[in-house]
Amino acid sequence: MAESDWDTVTVLRKKGPTAAQAKSKQAIIAAQRRGESIETTKKWSAGQNKQHLVTKNTAKLDRETEELHHERVSLEVGKVIQQGRQNKGMTQKDLATKINEKPQVIADYESGKAIPNNQVMGKIERAIGELWHSVSYIFFPLPA
Repeated sequence: MAESDWDTVTVLRKKGPTAAQAKSKQAIIAAQRRGESIETTKKWSAGQNKQHLVTKNTAKLDRETEELHHERVSLEVGKVIQQGRQNKGMTQKDLATKINEKPQVIADYESGKAIPNNQVMGKIERAIGELWHSVSYIFFPLPA
């Protein structure tokens, strides 16, 4: 076979700039000189971890004014829960396991830091028994 049987095609093509090269200062200046249209945009907080910024609303909630304040369980209720638990011979962890909650929930209720939840209060009432039931009406009177 002769070399003439093969058709040789040579394509010379210049590759365009890569993304990083196209964004460089030199590439932008060169494109401006050629008269090409250029669009530049500034990304907001690009390259920074700003997803957990303290905003004005967060600061307002942190200050907790009267209209934004959550009611907490009173210390008297916490003492009743603690006495009932101790009378049954249970630790905070035992009571939490029995009512299927975390031990921190019981600690928060006993220290008066918890926001009242009727479902959790009902579980505690059933677990502790009559002591809690006889005292609960004092701390949670029926609405008038």
